[in-house]
Amino acid sequence: MGAGKTTVGSILAHKLGMSFYDVDNELEKKCGVSVNLIFEIEKEKGFRERETHMFEELLQKPPSIIATGGGIIVTELNRELLKNTQAMIIYLKTEVKQQLYRLRKDKKRPLLQGENRKQKLTEMASIRNPVYQSLATKIVKTGHQSAYKMATIIIKHYL
Repeated sequence: MGAGKTTVGSILAHKLGMSFYDVDNELEKKCGVSVNLIFEIEKEKGFRERETHMFEELLQKPPSIIATGGGIIVTELNRELLKNTQAMIIYLKTEVKQQLYRLRKDKKRPLLQGENRKQKLTEMASIRNPVYQSLATKIVKTGHQSAYKMATIIIKHYL
């Protein structure tokens, strides 16, 4: 969350002449409502089921750049889909401090609503980061680079 997946992904797709899909954005288009509303009505379980279906759908498309939501790996089926894909999986590794800065004005993230964002992000990172690392083909530390610079690094060093 706040790593720059959507921004970096869209820049990569543009530079490589590929299609770009963001799982959350595609889900919102398909459902006609925001991810927040899906969370509110169907809770995380309902959202994760929809997310999995959308991810499966996007994986059937011709080779493209797909930005997944940060929590895609909490669902076992999604982890299996990632393990079994022939695609390169790039993990944009971001420190909690950087996430807090990037998300400081964000009010849309359902899992960050309420108090103590730092604690929530730290807890998510402790659970998710080892999974991200185990699934990733390449790990790119985001640091303070711009999204354009990260996309350039990915193309130069990994593609």
